Amino acid sequence: MARSRSRNRVIAEINVVPYIDVMLVLLIIFMVTAPLLKQGVEVDLPNAPANALDVNSPDPIIVSVDKEGLMYLNLGDDPDTSLLSDNLIKQVRGALVDNPLRPVLVRGDANGPYNNVVKMLVLLQQAKVGSVGLVTEPEVTQ
Repeated sequence: MARSRSRNRVIAEINVVPYIDVMLVLLIIFMVTAPLLKQGVEVDLPNAPANALDVNSPDPIIVSVDKEGLMYLNLGDDPDTSLLSDNLIKQVRGALVDNPLRPVLVRGDANGPYNNVVKMLVLLQQAKVGSVGLVTEPEVTQ
């Protein structure tokens, strides 16, 4: 009698196939959406070694200036639309009123004149920004 009980033992197994399917679907979703999460307009950034932002800091205000001198801001309804200097100052000032510790970063095109970046820095000074960071691409080592 004891022998028949041991033969009828049911081993509980977890079917992991559905979990693998869900994981693969999520992987595909992340691979498709990751390139779309890039902030701002297309700017050819200069290469330089720099430290990354602290992950615990608030989302940065990113101001971009392309090689033609057009200015863009990652805030508002349409971050791909260029702004006039007065609108840029107002929007940055308003964002800093909500959170004064929010970092402000400038993305300047490496192929544009240096004067474009300087004009942007002057506008940010007029917006009462205390500290500004410059965004670069990491250097490629070979």
